[in-house]
Amino acid sequence: MKNIIGVFLLLILTGCVNNMNPTDFKDQKPRLIIEEYLSGKVEAWGVLQNRSGKVTRQFKADLEGKWDGKTLILDEVFDWNDGERQTRQWKINKIDDHNYEGTASDVVGIAKGYSYGPAFKFEYVLLVPVKGKNIKITFDDWIFKQDESVAINRATMTKFGFKVAELTVMFFKK
Repeated sequence: MKNIIGVFLLLILTGCVNNMNPTDFKDQKPRLIIEEYLSGKVEAWGVLQNRSGKVTRQFKADLEGKWDGKTLILDEVFDWNDGERQTRQWKINKIDDHNYEGTASDVVGIAKGYSYGPAFKFEYVLLVPVKGKNIKITFDDWIFKQDESVAINRATMTKFGFKVAELTVMFFKK
């Protein structure tokens, strides 16, 4: 009986796993071509929530991208509501119509990107400073284009497979 309950609980828990796939959006519009949307100036506003859903920080960000036909260089400046300023420069290479690879100084290894329809999924491990140490946090990052100007980003942040935070961002292309 104990084994049956355990199997039942495992089935319930695995049913709660997010099985969203970028190809689920392949026939939807508007198409998000990340190197086009992020070229030029883009403003963003976001909230960071802990695993319980409590908003712990907010930010405004200015992004500026340059596309050379193969690589998007994206400069980001984040101004957090607690006074911290963060900067990051992404180098995102387009592999083909649907696949991308990216690097940044605080990204461990290579970020993998997937683009279908209005969705762009970016998977990477980021070194996040916490109490004077850098902690590796895995990001499952989704951007959804709403129209020519607006995109919405939802990122789930995990450590050892457990959700530690979520990030919600609204982008506005000037």
